[in-house]
Amino acid sequence: MIKRNAESDQFKEQMRGSFLNETKNSTPLEVARHHNVYVVGDKDGMVYFVESGQIKLIMVSSEGKECMLAIHGAGDVFGELCLSGPEGRLETATAMEDSTLKKVHCTRFLERLAQDALLEGFVKYLTVRVADQQQVIANLVTVDSEQRLGQTLLQLARQMGQKDPRSIRIELKISHEELASMVRHHAASDQHVYAKVQESEPH
Repeated sequence: MIKRNAESDQFKEQMRGSFLNETKNSTPLEVARHHNVYVVGDKDGMVYFVESGQIKLIMVSSEGKECMLAIHGAGDVFGELCLSGPEGRLETATAMEDSTLKKVHCTRFLERLAQDALLEGFVKYLTVRVADQQQVIANLVTVDSEQRLGQTLLQLARQMGQKDPRSIRIELKISHEELASMVRHHAASDQHVYAKVQESEPH
């Protein structure tokens, strides 16, 4: 999840505008809930824009356990790591609800960013994204599940929270299992993480 600040928010808005201009005449891609946009190993070479809905990015361990890397909602761009080369996808993108997407090939995406003078901003955006993922990995190793749960909820609030007079509400449709997959520790039991997630639910 990209950490929000005024500069990153401004660039993301510019990137969204550039993406929408590029795809305004293309046919939207409809993805049903629980269906995949792409899976590990795919070489589709596409960058995606979320018009509506929610998409989660996950990796699966050799034991079959999921680790959720990010959640993208309306207005977000994802899949841009295909720009790293011809190798296949490292993660799976799955719709958490019925979603509508636009897509463009990564080569044309870069050309459009260059045309709109956004390449420098995009490099900074990717740098922040890599740093964010490194922090997630570091937290899995060095921070206990309770602290990771708190940090995850704060990040979700910054990314998708809606302000009201007294607080910030997270209106994200996410199950306990999905939230637990974001804070899982290799040495922690699922039951312990689920219990902490349950305790976090307002009564």
